[in-house]
Amino acid sequence: MRNQGLGIWIEGRRVKSAGLPALIHRERVVTYDQLASRVARLADALVARGVGFGDRVAYLGNNHPAFVETLFACGLVGAVFVPLNTRLAAREIAYMLTDSGARVLVNARSLEDVAAAAAADVPIELRIIVDDTDTGVTGTDGASGSVDYEPLLRSGAARLPDAPVTHDDAAIIIYTSGTTGQPKGAVLTHGNVIWNSLNVLVDYDITSTERSLMIAPLFHVASLGMGCLPTLLKGGTVILEEKFEPGRALALIEKHGATAVSGVPTTFQMLSEHPDWASTDISSLRNLTCGGSAVPMRVLEAFEKRGLSFSGGYGMTETAPGLTSLQPRYSRLKAGSSGLPHFFSAMRVVNESGADAAPHEPGEILAQGPNVMREYWNRPEATASAYTDDGWFRTGDVGYVDDDGFLYISDRIKDMIISGGENIYSAEVEAAIMQLTEVTGAAVVGIPDERWGEVPHAILTLAAGAELDAERFRHHMVEHLARYKVPKSYQIVDELPRTSSGKIQKQVLRATLPATAIVVVPNGVQSAPTA
Repeated sequence: MRNQGLGIWIEGRRVKSAGLPALIHRERVVTYDQLASRVARLADALVARGVGFGDRVAYLGNNHPAFVETLFACGLVGAVFVPLNTRLAAREIAYMLTDSGARVLVNARSLEDVAAAAAADVPIELRIIVDDTDTGVTGTDGASGSVDYEPLLRSGAARLPDAPVTHDDAAIIIYTSGTTGQPKGAVLTHGNVIWNSLNVLVDYDITSTERSLMIAPLFHVASLGMGCLPTLLKGGTVILEEKFEPGRALALIEKHGATAVSGVPTTFQMLSEHPDWASTDISSLRNLTCGGSAVPMRVLEAFEKRGLSFSGGYGMTETAPGLTSLQPRYSRLKAGSSGLPHFFSAMRVVNESGADAAPHEPGEILAQGPNVMREYWNRPEATASAYTDDGWFRTGDVGYVDDDGFLYISDRIKDMIISGGENIYSAEVEAAIMQLTEVTGAAVVGIPDERWGEVPHAILTLAAGAELDAERFRHHMVEHLARYKVPKSYQIVDELPRTSSGKIQKQVLRATLPATAIVVVPNGVQSAPTA
């Protein structure tokens, strides 16, 4: 077997799972044998267009069968799949196309304007347009170098390329968010993706009857790596939804008997607060996975009342993406924890000297395992600085482990607030704020202060019709935190800026402060950190 990568997964399911649904999109069902034929035809068509081993093929589009088909076709050819964030501007997409050296861009017709603008000054040899509007509109091959997806796919033969793909070869390049400087492309090998999927199968108990509802975009590594790929590896069904709308998501759960949903705390909060929550049949659900941050207690309780518990976890693009998982049996006992290392992964917390931190001592989280990325694309210096001398990947996140080895995330190193010489972890402050029933979202950042250097400032969103009194805020916070950790001020906004994965974009908040009126917390909150 020359191809040992993920490209052969669907072909392996052609007969094993023939007639069973692999993908559901809108009203369309694609069975495994149909998907295997389509992937093989697309791979053959790409080869006919000159795509070969190691070539980069970019994809710009929302959740759609063509995304999955293009990913696996690249795997058959030995090409490298480059998923692009649909929320980016044309200039940002052009940077990623140029940086990756993509030869081909597959884009949704609904994003044609931004795709054309991005590709205008980039040496893209071929653009393939996916009709995600279901209008049946087609174009023709022409001077523009574009071709429609379905005619191209049909032009290929249902035969398998004989590409010598190994676990060490690049499978996917996913660009990090680029909160500082230009985004970096994390190179995930076939081995990285395969071992991550095995971790998910072991720790989240994925079955062949899984029906995973993908309400987060597949261009985000969590949706792709923790939901879509493990489900297909096991022979389950992936339900593709193009964007998250809580009412529609509830309807899809009931309609298709979805068994698994993954998201961030906001996702599950919106589901539990929707008017259709109580009347929707969600009895099919058994696997709820929440990442990004701990599940607020009121959201946890809303799902527990329906007989459901959460799996938690922690990871990042560079770990393909899972590093730790928290099983539902520990959701109460270890509330706030991100769990234990995945079965085939390893994790350490180290102090400033590089030694293992003691239990409950904050330090940088290090990762190791076959799921950890090979490198940053064309960034040897960034790659070198991302690893310790003994080969551990530096996550840039601060956390600690308890006496049982369970990980708790404190903060990103760059988001840590240093006030009067004391470290304040914004994630800890945000967790305390989220216990206020009026609050639906919270972000804490440092702002300059003449006396302490910087102090915490909170940006909040409130439930519809809710108000938050400064004295109530102060009283609640001093009950939960040391006084020096309590925000000295806060402001209310309509919406917090978030990435496509649901994470709050603190760099945007810092750049726009103060955007609304600031409420100063009553005197007496900000005391000397050492007092």
